[in-house]
Amino acid sequence: MKIRTVLCASVAALSVCAGTTAAAPAPERTRTAPVAGTTGPSAGLDPAQLESAMDGVHHAGVPGVFAEVRDGGTTWRGAAGVADVSTGRPIRPDMRQRIGSVTKTFTAAAIMQQVEQGRIDLDAPIGGYLPRLVPGERGRKITVRMLLNHTSGLPDYIPYAFPSLRGFPTSPDVSSRSLDDNRFREFRPAELIEMGLAAPPAGEPGSPTGVYSNTNYLLLGLLLEQVTGTTAEEYITRNIIERAGLRHTSFPTGPRIKGPHPKMYEALHGLISPPRDYSVYDPSWTWTGAALVSTMEDLNRFYGSLLGGRIVHPSSLAQMQRTLPVRHLDGSTIEYGLGLHKVDLAACGTFWGHDGTVWGAGTVSLIRADGKRRMSVAVNLQRWNEVDSSGTPQHHPIDDALLKLFGQAMCDDGDARAEPVAPARVSAS
Repeated sequence: MKIRTVLCASVAALSVCAGTTAAAPAPERTRTAPVAGTTGPSAGLDPAQLESAMDGVHHAGVPGVFAEVRDGGTTWRGAAGVADVSTGRPIRPDMRQRIGSVTKTFTAAAIMQQVEQGRIDLDAPIGGYLPRLVPGERGRKITVRMLLNHTSGLPDYIPYAFPSLRGFPTSPDVSSRSLDDNRFREFRPAELIEMGLAAPPAGEPGSPTGVYSNTNYLLLGLLLEQVTGTTAEEYITRNIIERAGLRHTSFPTGPRIKGPHPKMYEALHGLISPPRDYSVYDPSWTWTGAALVSTMEDLNRFYGSLLGGRIVHPSSLAQMQRTLPVRHLDGSTIEYGLGLHKVDLAACGTFWGHDGTVWGAGTVSLIRADGKRRMSVAVNLQRWNEVDSSGTPQHHPIDDALLKLFGQAMCDDGDARAEPVAPARVSAS
């Protein structure tokens, strides 16, 4: 999903109805420690304040939250709450997480590598590469760049892949049925893309304001396969994940996550009560748009490598950082480049990164433009805010707790100077 000022709506939409969490053991902590290859601790990283802010998120209702924050040569890792509300199993800072649309930055970087090699032209029409999938006028008007920055005008396929969610919250038929029906369903990328292409357009190709759509990034996955002759998963693994030195990041090969991870609880704004675990789920519905599994340590390393020029050339990174306004699935507007969000904070600088959700899991990863301050945070519940009669998700104390955590993680004085954020409506990735 997206980041609005400091707080992303995907993480702002993470909560749990009061009274559903099990009694939690004392939160697990990892003390601050030097990071190899960097020098000098920072007085701005306050472990006690970070721990307090993380506890606040858990006590406000999120079952489990875990994070890694880096500042110069200092790293802090922490976790608060539980990975499993039934057993009270504690959450840990090194756990794996379904990172949702943070995957888009990986996919965009892979595309930019192919641009550097001359196999892809950013301003060439997608119909020239995938004529059968995007034929006719759309194929001629929509360019690769428009897919990357969400100005293609293609609508999102998610409401059509999960039809029981359409019409939320006013339709009498809205339910979580689609989530359960699709738990073990294996979607083909072309099948999902066709759903998006068949839906009413979200806008005109090349409009000055984009419209966020997962359809764009599935098309980019097929484009990557077309020009490289290998699977998108294999290419991204070999040329992005391994190049960045990530040890715990991968595309899952089935519905289960390999390695230690929390359960992932979805509330759907009160439609699912108590929230249900969706950690076992076939990831094919998100593919190159939102399917990756990673750790907070790996995400901080990845964005450090990207901004440090170790994944794409500086000229490619400059293209990725050319932003324009994009209207997100919940109606808010974000500053979006080519697979990157831009977050300007008056108190502590400009940050780059992405956030993402899948059913039950939310992640945000941001790095300051100078590369010194990095923050990756994960929570194991989504869309806790109940809605009013108009369908607007209502403010919850967890929104304030997350804002405090992000402010402490990103700014030396803990003040992100962010505007209040409205919780996201039903949507994912």
